[in-house]
Formats: sequence, structure tokens, C-alpha cells
Amino acid sequence: MVEATAGGETLATDMVITELLSFRLHRVVNAFERSAALLFRREFDVSLGEWRALALLGGGVASTTNRIARLAGIDPAQMSRIVTKLVDRGFVVRSSGPGNSSPISLTPAGRRTYRGLIAAARIRNTAFLSALTEDEIVHLNSALEKLATLAIGMERAGPGDEGGAAADITR
Repeated sequence: MVEATAGGETLATDMVITELLSFRLHRVVNAFERSAALLFRREFDVSLGEWRALALLGGGVASTTNRIARLAGIDPAQMSRIVTKLVDRGFVVRSSGPGNSSPISLTPAGRRTYRGLIAAARIRNTAFLSALTEDEIVHLNSALEKLATLAIGMERAGPGDEGGAAADITR
């Protein structure tokens, strides 16, 4: 069965992009990021990338540009530019070491900014979680872990294996 649409025809059995889980998650993530970017720029004069770098440094999760880039999901070259801006603004210092693997840390100004940013992030996080029941939060966390594991497995498996070996990860 074929349905006529303004842009041509679509099979009735075709899935509309807006029904795809990845599309729906992307829309939510984009909305989260846009509102965070506006808040962090307005209140702290930092970009979203700068916030992620400061948060990963301040939380003790990462101490090199390469590690921050990997954890933040940002291209290492772009993260290098972000860290350079943070150095120029006096928020971080680089220790001696080879390239993007040299240790970096927050300055006192960086720690103050991090504390303000993390407090604002906690308020946002609480607001988002308040829309869910405790059971929904537990289920959401479980679902996100499963989806992340599957997506990472699919990424490692490579093209053309979306339903094959990668799907075995969740079983």
C-alpha cells in the first residue's frame, strides 16, 4: 500500500524518522544542551564545551585533554582549542608533558567557576528528574545503560552488523 505525501510517496509500512528512538533521543538531548548552553553562557560566560571540560576536571574524572575529549564525546582537536581558551581565561593550567596528554588542572578561578556550574547543573538535573517517579528514574537509568551498551557494541562491530553480533550484547 502506498500513501501519497506532499514530497512524494511513502509506503504505509515505512517508519517515519520521528518514530525512531535515536531521533527522539537526539531531540531530547538537543533540547537539554540548548537550555544548558544558554544558562551557562548567561550565568558563567562559558560554552557547553568549556562547561564539560571544567566539570570533568573539577569532578576528578579526567586530567588530560585527550581524556576529557573522549569522555565528553568531543573531537580531540576541538577539545584542545577549548582547553586553550580555558588556559587563556585563567581557568586551567597545563603541566609539562607531551601534547594533548599533558596533565591539566583547575586554577582557583576555575574551581570557583566549576562550583557555580555544578550547582546550576544539579538544579537542572533535579528539575528534570522531578518530572519522573522514582520507578521511572530506575527504569530510565536501566534503559539508558542497556542502550549505551548496545550502541557501543554496534559501533565496535562496524557497519552492516546492527542486528547481528552487537545485538547479542543485551542478551
